[in-house]
Amino acid sequence: MTAPPGPVTPSQNPDGGHPAPVLLISAQRTSTATLLTGAAARRGLETAVLTGPDTVRALSGRAVHWYGGPRTADRIAGPLRLGLLEPPDDWLARLPVQLTLRSVELLTHAEAIRRPGPFFAKPPSDKSFPPGVYESGAHLPRDSHGSPVLVSDVVSFAAEYRLFLLDGALATATRYAVHGRLDPMPLADDPHAPDVHAFAARLLALAPLPRAAAVDVGRLDDGRWAVVEANMPWFAHSYAADPDAVLDVVLRAAGPYDGVPEADRRFLRPEAEGRRDSYVRPALP
Repeated sequence: MTAPPGPVTPSQNPDGGHPAPVLLISAQRTSTATLLTGAAARRGLETAVLTGPDTVRALSGRAVHWYGGPRTADRIAGPLRLGLLEPPDDWLARLPVQLTLRSVELLTHAEAIRRPGPFFAKPPSDKSFPPGVYESGAHLPRDSHGSPVLVSDVVSFAAEYRLFLLDGALATATRYAVHGRLDPMPLADDPHAPDVHAFAARLLALAPLPRAAAVDVGRLDDGRWAVVEANMPWFAHSYAADPDAVLDVVLRAAGPYDGVPEADRRFLRPEAEGRRDSYVRPALP
């Protein structure tokens, strides 16, 4: 196991040029963050833990990559010049039905609470309310009225997999659930691995995606395959996927804003209100 990242220092590239890039991770340590830290260490990439405003100030001018939650990302993206790639809120609803095998709509909260059920509902990206099957819109939480809602037909997945996609190819993948229960397994050990690869190829051919993406797919009880949802690669759990390949996806999905190619700019996370909080206040004299 690698040692925890230490204090941030202005490391230089071996050629004495610009400061070396750094992988910044949330202070909330997870198993995936630990695996990514180890993968970064194996390739000589510096890592740092975000502990507060001093960390952001110390990293000013560095090429920073991020792994952590979206709320914190919104607070540091501006001062650190981060470009965060993610599918838009309506991505799943706009997919062709041959990829979803169900009706999916993106609704306002006001529209969703009037919808008869049962239906499956979830926030497109944040965690403003628990995803699940709701008997009707009246059962949706009222305190999430400002959040859009993805509403879909209820389907049952026999197994679910997370795909980490990079430059139009499957970088790595993992099974993460069987019949709704957490059951991670490396894709190479799963008997349905060939089907996962085949469906990943269909997905890449038909779905608009940034160069680095994380998408969940599943096998229905009748054996057909469908997209479950898209994820923020820089906040996605790796489960049993190859951490080195996951790191490749994370580095491309959350790195310097100026390095985002033109084709991917439509997938940049929108600027959030309230970024100028404690992480970007100037240091006191």
